[in-house]
Amino acid sequence: MIYITGILGLIASITVGLGEFLLHYSNQIVGNSAHYNFFKFVPRENLIYGHFLAVLGTPLYFVGYYHIYKMLKGKENKWAFIVFTLGVLAFTVGGFWITSRAFLGTIVHLQDDINSTVYRQILGNYTLLSESLVQILRVIILLLSAFFIIAIYKSPTYYNKWMAITNPIVILILVFAVYFIIPSIGKYIAPIAMNVTHLILFSLSLYQFNKNYK
Repeated sequence: MIYITGILGLIASITVGLGEFLLHYSNQIVGNSAHYNFFKFVPRENLIYGHFLAVLGTPLYFVGYYHIYKMLKGKENKWAFIVFTLGVLAFTVGGFWITSRAFLGTIVHLQDDINSTVYRQILGNYTLLSESLVQILRVIILLLSAFFIIAIYKSPTYYNKWMAITNPIVILILVFAVYFIIPSIGKYIAPIAMNVTHLILFSLSLYQFNKNYK
């Protein structure tokens, strides 16, 4: 069961990552971030396919964090449940955010048909109500990563101690570092950074499961 939940977490990172890539990526993404203008270059069919892929895949993240919980818990680890709770909270917030992106993209596509003052108000409200969720998500992932480290170092788990270094916030920072160091590669992974982070996290966790779980 623990192995299966880890695989489902891996599937979540791939499915949601593909959906978010369709929602966000175009060859013109660099230099068009202001006012969400990059959406003008994303085909409308990509917005639709990306939306449903991301929405359908997001619940699997909850299952994936159950895998992380069981791997951290070992025989008894009170910190593991905090990590699980924060993981569920993170992807609840992330799920609400991802459901808004296709609609925002549609609004950007219709920019020329909307009164400019009204358009700015719509984007302002979106930034307040939805884009702020990204900042909340990052704070939750930061807290989650801190408890992930504590869980590994305070109690026996099914992870080797080095796994603490590969916590989500460190992986996320490295993913963005690739964008700045090797932009030709980074431009493909930065728009889906959180999913790339969890693809790596679940892959390492499954490796540890096969090595250490008895």
